[in-house]
Amino acid sequence: MSIDLMKMPKLGFGLMRLPQKDGDIDNEEVCRMVDAYMDSGMNYFDTAYIYHGGKSECAAKTALVERYPRESFLLATKLPVWEVKCFEDRDRIFQEQLERAGVDYFDFYLLHSVEDGNIKVYEKFDCFDWGISKRADGRIRHFGFSFHGSPELLEKVLDEHPEIEFVQIQLNYLDWENPVVCSGKLYEILHRRNIPMIVMEPVKGGILANLVPELEAHYKALRPDASAASWALRFVGSLPQVMTILSGMTNEDQMKDNIDTFRSFEPLSEAESALVEKVRKTLMDVPQIGCTGCQYCIDGCPVNIAIPDVFRAVNTVKLYGEEFRPKAFYNGLVDAGLTARASECLACGQCESVCPQHLPIIKLIADAGKAFDA
Repeated sequence: MSIDLMKMPKLGFGLMRLPQKDGDIDNEEVCRMVDAYMDSGMNYFDTAYIYHGGKSECAAKTALVERYPRESFLLATKLPVWEVKCFEDRDRIFQEQLERAGVDYFDFYLLHSVEDGNIKVYEKFDCFDWGISKRADGRIRHFGFSFHGSPELLEKVLDEHPEIEFVQIQLNYLDWENPVVCSGKLYEILHRRNIPMIVMEPVKGGILANLVPELEAHYKALRPDASAASWALRFVGSLPQVMTILSGMTNEDQMKDNIDTFRSFEPLSEAESALVEKVRKTLMDVPQIGCTGCQYCIDGCPVNIAIPDVFRAVNTVKLYGEEFRPKAFYNGLVDAGLTARASECLACGQCESVCPQHLPIIKLIADAGKAFDA
């Protein structure tokens, strides 16, 4: 069954950064967000085995599967290679995912975060052929993978696995020429091969939605009522061969803004594209930690450091040049028991082994500890 691109919504609802209340997913707000999204005529939901500490697939069941007819939405999830220690783990995890989500099949199923450091594990446990077998028996409708590796690896995987129907990549205007993320190069490979793309991190974990006032003013001069996030989404949406753009929306305001962007979508004009490039170059001059807040690093941290939140505080110092508020934010997290201090890091390396951005987290956390814990 080929993917009907005409039926794919341009905006996908990423279930990785759901609203929380009292330390858990706020299912009532998630239900309202799901309703607003479905009412807009869009219906693609993206979750994964590890999102929200394993609770995201369950949230999909509560807010979506139990409240809407199965044929009315498209649900995607992913096989986590780091949980696969033997051949039997593939079916065990898959069955657990079906039960968590409360479905008999997944519309889209991905091998999670294929990259240079884990491709041998996916090959060792024959995960590509396994995925094809699940598609053949109807429990997967479409099979692909999300990717955080090098352009060379992407070419190799696509050469060896022509059965892949789509690829999910990180793509945004800030990472277009990033030598690690390589958004532009990955896009060109998939576009040349005519492979449909699902895009993740279009606003780079919120970085492109929260610009300094001086940069946001450039956008406001052309479109006074448009958010910075809408510019980032329109940049990606203007590219050919992009099938669906995922946004990990955290509240109803973000949902409304994104729906407004895509309900009457306008590709970037030539002048707008030039302005985005100007903003990109300015952002590149500000050295920031390229953390997208995916939280892959958190689950296995032996001392429970909220690494993305620590990096958010560091980046605020870098962007705004003042330390009082970022330090107060950091100390508030520590006092509330939401993170250990950065200086408590054991340098075990678990976080670096799963970071899609390949950040030198041990060094960065050590630097944060010196800045905030001194």
